[in-house]
Amino acid sequence: MSASNDRLAAWTEAELGVAGRVREVVRAPAPVLSADGDKVDPTDPEVVQLAADLVATMRVSPGCVGLAAPQVGVGAKVFCVDVSEHPKTRGHHGTFVLCNAEVVESSRNEKAREGCMSVPDFTGDVKRASRVLVRGQLPGTGEEIEVRAEAFEARCLQHEIDHCDGFLFLDRVAGAHAVYARQTYL
Repeated sequence: MSASNDRLAAWTEAELGVAGRVREVVRAPAPVLSADGDKVDPTDPEVVQLAADLVATMRVSPGCVGLAAPQVGVGAKVFCVDVSEHPKTRGHHGTFVLCNAEVVESSRNEKAREGCMSVPDFTGDVKRASRVLVRGQLPGTGEEIEVRAEAFEARCLQHEIDHCDGFLFLDRVAGAHAVYARQTYL
């Protein structure tokens, strides 16, 4: 594991120094979900608050493993991820937030089912890289981080980066035949 991965695994939302507030999650076809988000200054107090709010909102949303700023109505390149409790998870880095993240390396596409809080009624089969190297900045410090992720965490990172760039998983499916009504469980 690289120093960046160690730093990310050690990160907690307590570093933000502010309490997160739960925000309402917007649903498609809200225009913010299809707009390219703005790059942010990760040291800006508003961005730090947004980071804390994303984590708080993710934590109270059952089954949620990631949440991006556009999903709470903010057109910004900020998202949080935590796949640690998900049954499909092999390796993970715990809870973290990245600003201005981008995929810098990827390999081996695999197709798998995805869902999204902003598209609550559907899931879809999406081809994504099974291994990625993502570069971004930590909120609060602005520290540049590179994270190597694979399998489910890699998929989640790509899904959240897509949100920041104005794409939903529905934009990535092969067609209507790859979209399914979400199963509901009592």
